[in-house]
Amino acid sequence: MVLSNPFAKASAKKKKSSNDDVRDDSASDRSPSPPKRSPIKSARDTQSKQRPAPSGRVHSKASNPPRYDYDRNSHPLNLPPQELRRLSALSTLSDPQTLMDIDQEGLAPAPPSSPPPVAPGAFPTTNGTNGDGSPIPPPHRTPTSPSPQQQQQQQQQKPAQPTVDAEACKAAGNKFFKAKEYDKAIKEYTKAIDAEPQSSTYLSNRAAAFMSANKFPEALEDAKAADELEPNNPKILLRVARIYTSLGRPSEALDVYNQIQPSVTAKDKAPAVSMQQHIKRAEDTLRDGTAGSMALRALDEAERGLGYGVDRPRKWKLLRGESYLKMGNVNALGDAQNVAMSLLRSNNQDPEALVLRGRALYAQGDNDKAIQHFRQALSCDPDFKNAVKYLRMVQKLDRMKEEGNGHFKSGRYKQAVDVYGQALEVDPLNKGTNSKLYQNRAMASIKLKDYTSALSDCSRALELDPTYLKARKTKANARGQSGNWEEAVREYKNIAENNPSEPGIAKEVRNAELELKKSKRKDYYKILGVDKEAGDTEIKKAYRKLAIVHHPDKNPDNEEAADKFKEIGEAYETLSDSEKRTRYDSGEDLIDPSEMFSGGMGGFPGGMGGGGGGVRIDPEMLFNMMGGGGGGGFSFASGGGGAGGSPFGGGMGGGRGRGQQGFPGGFSF
Repeated sequence: MVLSNPFAKASAKKKKSSNDDVRDDSASDRSPSPPKRSPIKSARDTQSKQRPAPSGRVHSKASNPPRYDYDRNSHPLNLPPQELRRLSALSTLSDPQTLMDIDQEGLAPAPPSSPPPVAPGAFPTTNGTNGDGSPIPPPHRTPTSPSPQQQQQQQQQKPAQPTVDAEACKAAGNKFFKAKEYDKAIKEYTKAIDAEPQSSTYLSNRAAAFMSANKFPEALEDAKAADELEPNNPKILLRVARIYTSLGRPSEALDVYNQIQPSVTAKDKAPAVSMQQHIKRAEDTLRDGTAGSMALRALDEAERGLGYGVDRPRKWKLLRGESYLKMGNVNALGDAQNVAMSLLRSNNQDPEALVLRGRALYAQGDNDKAIQHFRQALSCDPDFKNAVKYLRMVQKLDRMKEEGNGHFKSGRYKQAVDVYGQALEVDPLNKGTNSKLYQNRAMASIKLKDYTSALSDCSRALELDPTYLKARKTKANARGQSGNWEEAVREYKNIAENNPSEPGIAKEVRNAELELKKSKRKDYYKILGVDKEAGDTEIKKAYRKLAIVHHPDKNPDNEEAADKFKEIGEAYETLSDSEKRTRYDSGEDLIDPSEMFSGGMGGFPGGMGGGGGGVRIDPEMLFNMMGGGGGGGFSFASGGGGAGGSPFGGGMGGGRGRGQQGFPGGFSF
């Protein structure tokens, strides 16, 4: 800042003498009455007056600049230059924000120096901080958010909201409640609660409205809050107990009922008591019995006490799934899977739901997927005992089943029967798996010619799974092998009628019919007292022994012995010849050509088969009768032959005494 030199006395005197408008000395001593100043300007002037004068300086009236007469109400541009500078300096000093608002970044700080000497009463010759006298640019001011005090003042200045009359809202809510407009009633009760949050009455009323609107979780929350505000209120506790019952929590409802004083009536407690009894009955049935339908009936009765729209509790769903597993039929197992999936949709890491689905898969025979679910349940809860139990059980059952199948395939039928029996003891309640084990053991028993045990196992398998067709066919086979081919044929035909698409059932029916015919002829094996798998040596030995016993020479005049001797010879003649024995075992000797061609080739619909009253011939049997189809034609054999011989030639032996009739040139199909 540049200041004028106060010590230029000569120039000042010259200036004073040359100025005609300046007043005289006496007049110069009198200063005009100062104008009214603002408190800020007065304070600034006072501070400037109290500043000590620089040492070595002499104050005199001659050093003061001359004063000009001017009208203080005139336009600022008409003021004298010194007055303009004085007002500008005062304006700068009166604004404390000026120096702080000026952005001085990037300016190098000037070295401190002593201010230039200023004469007493002198005014600065510059306007602002710039040395060239140019005006200061207006500072950039950033708008700021109001302070907390200013915000509070603004909020206090806002018009006050009208207060809510809680009792009026309650009355309006009661009116809507009686009109069964529960949503509107809830809104009015909510206004009352907002006005008086500590009122148990308003909370209890809203709980009642929630109950009527079938919003039981919200009702329970309000009722419990009301009970905290006003403990042991009978009306509130009664409402809490009823909500617990509607949510399917009868034990908690009864606990609340027992807290009410005076005690509630038996009628009030009846819904909760009945619900608890039905749930306990279902649990006892599943634990001690095997009838899943009884447990389902008990659960249905318990669910009648639930509030409208309330979902079954998770525990009840698990009991229902367990009941379906107890039933064990195809539809019930599907329902058990549906229950498990509904639980897993809510929580896919629910170990109990995973075990439930795994057990359903295990009952359906899908043991691999069942094991996956049991392992997943263990990953969710490593200490879950049911998952460990069923995982080990299924793995053990799989091992034993494979072991039994291995013995059966290797012809060790006795070992197979023993292993299947041990596997049946692993899980007596699994109907699907156990029915298969019974059927497998029955097949092994048939191989051991233990037809009684085979029939018993087939019956048990069908009791566990009435739709198990393989067990029905095994049972029919066991009946036939035991000698009752008539019953076997009826069983096979019944299966064919009810399940025409069953693979191979038509062939099994034909074989059973053939075996029935074979059972009605002479049983050469039985006559000789040997087994059907007996060898030539054993057959020859049996024949000699019986021939000695029944020889006519040893039994003269004994027609019965003579007939017996003839049967023994006939049996030996057939069984000692490998080709005759093959035809006898296959039943080819039972087919009469007249039956084959009866009805004008009607016995061969589609080229083969029976019809028109003839015997239906299996194509495979006919192929064997033709000598394997290798060369030659189809002709009647020559030679007399004995009883039981075949009427067909092709190198297969004698016929039935038809003579040497044949088809010239062969008869080929």
